[in-house]
Amino acid sequence: MLWACDVGLLLITGLQIYVNMLFNSLNFVFLVFVTMLLYYATALKRYQVVILILASFCFYATSQPILLLLLLVSIVINAVTSYFIQWGAQNKRRLIAAAGVIANLGILAFFKYSPLFASTVFSGSNDNLSNFLLTIPLPVGISFYTFQGISLVLDTYKEDKRESIVPKGFMEHFRNTIFFISFFPQLVAGPIVKAYDFIPQIAVKTLKDINWEYCFRCLVVGYFLKMVVADNLKDQTFWIAYPYFERYASITLIVMLLGYSMQIFADFAGYSLIALGVAGLFGYRLMDNFNFPYISRSFSEFWRRWHISLSSFLKEYLYVPLGGNRKGAFRTYLNLMIVMFLGGLWHGAAWSYAVWGTFHGVALALERFLGSKIKLPDTGLIRFVQMVLVFSFVTLAWLLFKLPDFSYAVLYFKALFTNWHIAPGSLGYAIMGYTILYSLPVVLYHLHYLYAQKLTVAFVIRKTEVALYAVMLFMLAVNSGTANEFIYFQF
Repeated sequence: MLWACDVGLLLITGLQIYVNMLFNSLNFVFLVFVTMLLYYATALKRYQVVILILASFCFYATSQPILLLLLLVSIVINAVTSYFIQWGAQNKRRLIAAAGVIANLGILAFFKYSPLFASTVFSGSNDNLSNFLLTIPLPVGISFYTFQGISLVLDTYKEDKRESIVPKGFMEHFRNTIFFISFFPQLVAGPIVKAYDFIPQIAVKTLKDINWEYCFRCLVVGYFLKMVVADNLKDQTFWIAYPYFERYASITLIVMLLGYSMQIFADFAGYSLIALGVAGLFGYRLMDNFNFPYISRSFSEFWRRWHISLSSFLKEYLYVPLGGNRKGAFRTYLNLMIVMFLGGLWHGAAWSYAVWGTFHGVALALERFLGSKIKLPDTGLIRFVQMVLVFSFVTLAWLLFKLPDFSYAVLYFKALFTNWHIAPGSLGYAIMGYTILYSLPVVLYHLHYLYAQKLTVAFVIRKTEVALYAVMLFMLAVNSGTANEFIYFQF
């Protein structure tokens, strides 16, 4: 264990001067490089998991050092709870599992929703309790690591999966739990990892376990989407903020909103791909989080393609336990509404997120109802119209992410229809031009997937793939936007 202590001191000493550990920072590259050197060193092979745990703690502590204690509390709760579900009194398994889930949700509710509770219940009040609740900090990544803790508790409780993820020795299980919850590539913004997918992967890794081509593709595309597309688009979509949008023409407002739709995809999909690539460098495979969502022809398809780890988590741990679609049409519609309402609130402590989730819940329920009554012909035109409609509604709903203050979102929506008398002007044309330019890679990215199955196009793509990656690397070097944190860090 002395080796592990030395490794910890080296990592902490080397990284304590850094306060910025975004994926798109040199500090993060340094962390990954140093960690890989230690991780694959032959003399330290026994301590690979310990090395990654220490690196993960360094990564998390650079943003909010004091809240590392909360992460540790969450880890202890889930380690102890899952262990006693497996190895404790069998007649108390259900009670222990319920206590574990309640503890996780209680921590999440206190730190994430106390300000919303205070602003709603004590609106206008200036008493000590209200002021205290309003000042509670939001720990980075708490929504993600709380869900992973719930996954560990419930996966252990399930008879068909629990034996493979909780070993007899508590210290081994405690180490695995720390690693599972804190693994730094996915710690602060996902993908949300399920215990039964990740814990069985824990083993000694060697360099030959790395799929270098997979990691290269994930990292290049991920960094390109984030640094070239999203970080450049953010300078154009900045003008969506209140009160700036009030002076722009309707056409400019439409283009900016379309640009924000491209930005939020590029930002989050880019993060997820980087997370997959970095995890792959250490021999671990995380689930894909995006599957070209903007080609979806229905809202249900959209949620099978967008933030897949969240939608699959909500389906497995909430929708199905509520009854899913097994208890009649009304209960199905109600379950969809409940799941999406809570999924919206998961995204942020503001009622606008709940409205966003409810919007998607209504869309899913209405789509299911109409789908049972109307059968559309499967033609190219129908498929195109469906994609346009779904994308348009999804994009319009993203406005609530950009403007969480619901009143501002309403004003923006109103301006879309009332500002036609305003001329775009030189600034408006410049914003539209740059927005279209930096949105184009996302459009081509989806079109590439849509048409890659066609033989001729697929052949051309394969022949030009090396050039495409070379172009992305070149653009990363010469045209990256100013560094900015990832949008989903706020959740």
